[in-house]
Amino acid sequence: MKTFVMKSIGRVGFAEKPVPKPGPFDAIVKTTNALICTSDSHTVHGAIGPRENLTLGHEAVGVVHEVGAEVRGFRPGDRVVVGAITPDWGDPASQAGHSSQSGQALGGWKFANIKDGVFAEYFHVNDADANLAHIPATVADEAAVYCADMLSTGLMAAENAAIPMGGTVAIFALGPVGLMATAGAKLCGAGLIIGIDNVPRRLELARKYGADVTIDFSRQDPVAEVVQLAEGVGVDSAIEALGGDITFQNAVKVTKPGGTISNAGYHGGGEFVHIPRLDWGVGMAEKTIRTGLCPGGRLRMERLLRLVERGRVDPTLLTTHRFRFDEMAEAFEMMDEKRDGIIKPLILFG
Repeated sequence: MKTFVMKSIGRVGFAEKPVPKPGPFDAIVKTTNALICTSDSHTVHGAIGPRENLTLGHEAVGVVHEVGAEVRGFRPGDRVVVGAITPDWGDPASQAGHSSQSGQALGGWKFANIKDGVFAEYFHVNDADANLAHIPATVADEAAVYCADMLSTGLMAAENAAIPMGGTVAIFALGPVGLMATAGAKLCGAGLIIGIDNVPRRLELARKYGADVTIDFSRQDPVAEVVQLAEGVGVDSAIEALGGDITFQNAVKVTKPGGTISNAGYHGGGEFVHIPRLDWGVGMAEKTIRTGLCPGGRLRMERLLRLVERGRVDPTLLTTHRFRFDEMAEAFEMMDEKRDGIIKPLILFG
């Protein structure tokens, strides 16, 4: 089968690999749609260390091709989505409620980290009954594929932000995660949603997804503007959706004492992330910092699919470009360089 791989740090390309075989509890999925994530770029540039001939990608949907003898809930031909995070559900971390950290820090993140990812004609799914979910007939593949990561991560950011009903929230960076966090904040009942970015298309989409106010940080001081909008005391919750040191510091600065900072960004570079000491109340302002890696599992996917099916959120507004799988190199380069206003490129197989 054809796969798209990280050959070494800074190098990508196509490679031929055997179609994987399932273990007794596993499944093999024939890919129909996939999405490229900025974290794929982080990986290629060395954020998690060297990888050689590793198939990239962690956002995909498809059709079940083969299942192991002990798989009970899925059969060949079923349309399925699998979360970007595929934990081993029996290990202690999963049993303790931290399935994304399965076995080790970030251990639930297997695709394109510790095993081959989904940018292939077929991909392997461990613990299939727990990690796959059936796609409803009324949900298109293009919508379902967003459940794998962007919708799950964005809503996790809003959930972790502990936004009070009617409360205030500022969202720093309105890429795909930040935009889905905006939709999540609205679903959580936020009374004032403030989105911060400097790309007009992203600011426009944020307003469509529920932002009451948007701030172009290239034109205004985002910290001063957010604090002013939040009645001079700061917001109840702030979401960092980029993985940047400055955006993280700004999230701490705009959060009122007793509030929550939700970090969903992937900090792919630098040795440290800094906390502004005085804005943190010299460590005693009761500001909670919560981090997370998007939840995986069948139940999570089913809940997200229900939101899409019922029209609560339409993630397909994020799709700005479409490519065939054989155009993957061009798509990856465009996403890596953020050319042509790209937000999410959809990859079509078959």
